[in-house]
Amino acid sequence: MQKKQVIGSPMMLNGRELSLSKAIRAGDFIFITGQIPLRDGVPMIDGTVEEQTRACLDGLKEILTEAGCELSDVIKSMVWLKNKEDFPAFNSVYSEYFPVEPPTRSALVSDFLVDILVEIECVAYKPVSE
Repeated sequence: MQKKQVIGSPMMLNGRELSLSKAIRAGDFIFITGQIPLRDGVPMIDGTVEEQTRACLDGLKEILTEAGCELSDVIKSMVWLKNKEDFPAFNSVYSEYFPVEPPTRSALVSDFLVDILVEIECVAYKPVSE
């Protein structure tokens, strides 16, 4: 029986270690924690939703690479937006990263996002034997 595997180094924010993992492999699935837009390890409290979406997706790509995956391995994403009016702009950038066979997706508007405009979490599927 295979155990879960923590992917990557501990999550850091503003120079402190967070009590969560970047990603966990459980069998053939990789669960990646929600990515907020970061610039040099600090939350982007400025910038457009397009810029913040790119920062989130670039962060996801980095973690997927650490896990031996690519964006094309993502099967599910969950998105939180601060403003529902930002959905078309968000979706335009998101579709650049997933141009073919995009993953399933849920998107919600959330007041929880205080200083940022978007957060993205995903699940990837990559069989261990590959």
